[in-house]
Amino acid sequence: MGLLRTMTMYLNHLLAGGYTWPALDISLPHKRHFHLVGSIHMGTRDMAPLPARLREKLRHCDALIVEADITQGDSPFGPEAARPPLHERLSDDQWQHLSRLTDELEIPLYTIDTLPAWRVALILQIWQARQLGLHPEYGIDHQLITAAHELGVPVQELEGADSQVTLLTTLEDDGMDLLADTLTHWHTNARLMQLMVSWWLESPPKENHVALPNTFGETLYDVLMLQRNQAWRQYLTALPAGRYMVAVGALHLYGEGNLPGLLAR
Repeated sequence: MGLLRTMTMYLNHLLAGGYTWPALDISLPHKRHFHLVGSIHMGTRDMAPLPARLREKLRHCDALIVEADITQGDSPFGPEAARPPLHERLSDDQWQHLSRLTDELEIPLYTIDTLPAWRVALILQIWQARQLGLHPEYGIDHQLITAAHELGVPVQELEGADSQVTLLTTLEDDGMDLLADTLTHWHTNARLMQLMVSWWLESPPKENHVALPNTFGETLYDVLMLQRNQAWRQYLTALPAGRYMVAVGALHLYGEGNLPGLLAR
């Protein structure tokens, strides 16, 4: 740990380093070079194909590192024991809000009524993204993984889909905080998705400290952002010499405890 704090690190490019996508390059001792890409997991049709320069950088990498290889395997979601109906688990205001959203999104309520709260939250977020014209096959990580397979670049996972689901299943109160935050910050989440799409279609941030609204409570932020960033830092700093492209959700590059900041320690 002391070595990591004293190691020489060079920021070859900040987020304004001439890229047309949100990204930065970091070099660590022992000839380890990382191109950190701020990914968005669902994208619009005009986000494909990937920028030619990004694909060329990928061609010369020793590996593409992603949160999870979402192009492989079956759904990580298994059967769940039925929970009480949502109207018994939510406040009156939350229930009314949820009812309005399911009507708007045309989600049959019976299909989610007895699911764990964290899973209801994910379903709502996916349908919200679809409403905004986003689709998983146009997500940046999906496109990068497909390109890596075409170019013969190995794909490594920081955690994998099964581990991500396990994390969600261990959230307190069945992930009720995640569902509550999803309802409370519904419109803010939509604006954030639109902002991140604009980073890819128009221009990335011009500074490395970007103020973004926090749509997680403190406990959730610690579990879903801080702890994962810390685990990813350990993974990345243990890699051998080489050139790596690392694609993680764009929000992991910003805010308190962000991944680039942790790598700088």
